[in-house]
Amino acid sequence: MVIKEKLDWLLPKFCRIPLIFTVILNFSVYWGSRAIAGNWYHHNIETPVDAMIPTVYWTVLIYFGCYIFWIINYIYNARMSKEHCYIFLGTDWIGKVICFILYVAYPTTNTRPQIVGDGIWAELMRLLYRIDEADNLFPSIHCLVSWICYIGIRGNKKVPLVFRVFSCIMALAVCISTLTTKQHVIYDVVAGIALAEAGYFILGRIGRQKTGGDAQP
Repeated sequence: MVIKEKLDWLLPKFCRIPLIFTVILNFSVYWGSRAIAGNWYHHNIETPVDAMIPTVYWTVLIYFGCYIFWIINYIYNARMSKEHCYIFLGTDWIGKVICFILYVAYPTTNTRPQIVGDGIWAELMRLLYRIDEADNLFPSIHCLVSWICYIGIRGNKKVPLVFRVFSCIMALAVCISTLTTKQHVIYDVVAGIALAEAGYFILGRIGRQKTGGDAQP
């Protein structure tokens, strides 16, 4: 009984299936688009500014570590209320579907640098490049998901200020890390953030209309 009560507190029943679906959708978009368009021609949309951004090996720690950030914030947001859960996760779902469409309709790639050195950060960069091909780039799912984590609590004064500030800083750090690890280009980052903002704005407005303004902004 104690375990069940703790589970119900951590993950209320209304958010369990939506969260599971979110994970399934994420992998379906990532691997599904690669299975379809992996061998197709990929456009390089790098800008001169991208060429000026240095490769900073240690930021791979942020790029990998953001998964912990995502798990914490997705659970935190999903358990707030049923209305907020659907607005928050619905933003993710819409964004991922649009990502899938773009990954297939307009596959993109970028130029990855040669990794030099034998330190731990260099080895982690090599690992990243081995397990993640230079595709599925526009928009950046890393930026999309990280920004959703932030905007889900951005205007909620019931959430501790320190956590809101941390989420903002972390979301920005992840976006920067996608550029400094050369996993993405500027267009990918901008598109990921724009998708998150647009989806959350639209669903939030619909949610407030249906609940008479009670849905979490």
